[in-house]
Amino acid sequence: MPLDEWTAGGSTTTIGGHSIFYRADGGGTPVTLLHGFPTSSHDWAPIVPALVGAGFRVLTLDFLGLGASDKPRDHRYRVTEQADVVEHLWRELAIERTALVAHDYGVSVAQELLARDAARVTSMTWLNGGVYPDLHRPILVQRLLHSRLGPLMSRFSSERTFRMAMSAIMSRDVGEHDLHEMWRSVAHNGGTRVQHQVLRYIDDRRSNAERWRTAMETYSGPTQFIWGPHDPISGGHVLPRLRERLPAADFTVLDVGHYPQIEDPQAVASALLQFLGHG
Repeated sequence: MPLDEWTAGGSTTTIGGHSIFYRADGGGTPVTLLHGFPTSSHDWAPIVPALVGAGFRVLTLDFLGLGASDKPRDHRYRVTEQADVVEHLWRELAIERTALVAHDYGVSVAQELLARDAARVTSMTWLNGGVYPDLHRPILVQRLLHSRLGPLMSRFSSERTFRMAMSAIMSRDVGEHDLHEMWRSVAHNGGTRVQHQVLRYIDDRRSNAERWRTAMETYSGPTQFIWGPHDPISGGHVLPRLRERLPAADFTVLDVGHYPQIEDPQAVASALLQFLGHG
C-alpha cells in the first residue's frame, strides 16, 4: 500500500498537546504493532492485510517525532512518553488487552509497557531491536547522530544518505519505490531535523536496561522472536542470549536483515499468524 493511501486511511488524535497519527484496521482480537526508527507505521503495511483477514483488530501508530505524527523541535523524546502515547490510544479505543508486536525502537516502548502492566499484553512478538543495550551495535550514521555532531548530521540528512544506511542494514533488495516511500515518511514535516533528538532513546535503553530486561525475561505470556540474523545492529549475535534467557519462546529466524517485515513480509505474516493461532 502506498504511503499516501496508508496515511489517508488513518486518523489523528491529540496527546500531550501533539497530533498523533494512527490506524485502526479490522475487527476482533486486538493486535498492536509498534514500528522502528527512523521510519513509521507504514513499515507494517505489508503485514496488516493478513492480520485483518484473519480476524484481528490491528492498531498501528506513528510515534511522536516520526512518520505523520507531530515532530516538535527542541523536544526531549523519551521512550516513556511514547509508551504514554500507546496507553492513551488503548484507552481512547477501549483496548483493554492486546497482543503486542514490536520492531527496533518499538521494542524499547514494548519493554516499558511490559514493565508497567504486563497483564495487558496477551502475547509478545519481537522483531530485530536493541532488547539488550550491551549487544546493540549502531551503524556509523547512528553513532554520529548520537554524538555532538547530531544536529549537523540531521540538517544534512538526505534520501541518498538514508538509502546508504538502509542498504547497510538490510540483506535483501526491497526496491527503489519502497525505499523512497520509507524516506518520505522520515522526511515528512521536517522529520530529519529531529532525528538526533529521537535517537536519544539509546540513552533511555542504558538507563532502563535492568528494568526493561527484567520485564521482557519475566513476562509469563506467549513470546515469539521473528529475527533477521544478517542485521549488523541487532542481528544473529543477539540470538544466543535470547535462546538462553527465554528458552520457552518461539523462534523464527529468517534469511533477512534489520527489517524482516519489509524484506520478507509473507514469511513474517505467516509466522505471526501461526503464533497467534490463526496460521
